[in-house]
Amino acid sequence: MAKNLLVLFAVCVLPAIVSARFVGEPFVLKGCVYCDTCRCGYETDATTYMAGALVRIECRNKDTAQLTYTKEAVTDSTGHYTVKVHTDRGDDFCDAVLVKSADPECSTPNLGRDRARVILTRNNGLTSNIRFANAMGFLKNTPLANCPQILQKYQEPEE
Repeated sequence: MAKNLLVLFAVCVLPAIVSARFVGEPFVLKGCVYCDTCRCGYETDATTYMAGALVRIECRNKDTAQLTYTKEAVTDSTGHYTVKVHTDRGDDFCDAVLVKSADPECSTPNLGRDRARVILTRNNGLTSNIRFANAMGFLKNTPLANCPQILQKYQEPEE
C-alpha cells in the first residue's frame, strides 16, 4: 500500500509542484525603439535610440482576433523597454506595437518595423522567462545630410 501511495505521489504531485514553480514567474519582455535618421527602413550607424517612446503589448485570440491582453511601457534613456507579463498567453498572438514617439521630428512609424511578434507561452520548449522583441522604429521627418555617405557602406559593390 505504501509503495502504491509513493508511486501515486511521484506521478501526480511532484510534477504539479515543479510546474507551479514556473507558473508564478512572469515573462520579462525586452526590446528597443529607434529613430531611422536616414529613412532607409533599417538600423544604420546613424540610427539613434529613442527615450520616452510609448510601446504597447497586445495579445489577441488566434481564432477571433479579439484583444485579450494589453500592457504599456515607456523606453528608458537608451531606447530600451522592459515589460513584465504575469500570465501565460497560450495560443494568443502577441505583438509589441509602437504607440507614440517622444520626438516630434521622428514620429512616423516605419511600416513593417512598427510591430514585433513575441511568444509569451511556456508551451514551446523555451526554458527562460526572458523574451526579446525585434527593434521597432520611427522615421525621421527629414533625413540627415550625411545619409548618402552612410548608406554607401551598406551597398554591395557591383561586379
